[in-house]
Amino acid sequence: MCPLHQPSRCPHSFALNMGRAGWDLALHFNPRFESHGDARIIICNSLQGGEWGEEQREPDFPFQQGQDAKICISFDADELTVALSGEQQLTFPNRLGLETVEFLSVEGDFRVKSIKFK
Repeated sequence: MCPLHQPSRCPHSFALNMGRAGWDLALHFNPRFESHGDARIIICNSLQGGEWGEEQREPDFPFQQGQDAKICISFDADELTVALSGEQQLTFPNRLGLETVEFLSVEGDFRVKSIKFK
């Protein structure tokens, strides 16, 4: 899955959620420009049965206000791989053992320009 998006001119954060349902997320991908006491950091987490797992915090922050960005997410039974604009890539454990995406949501301070599924 590769959404192309553009952060707004004055973004605080945005989130891309994917999993089985809104209470079962294999990935909560949450770049924070300045939000929840964080600045320029990416938070990854999972939500299982409505309970959050342990956060993974990524300090490398490639997003710029008002610039297009591409996020490509692939996964197998063990982990999810998130490839970002440029050459940055991060991995996150597939705590739910997700095999197919049944739920996808995007929210926050950005505009989705396109989404491709492969």
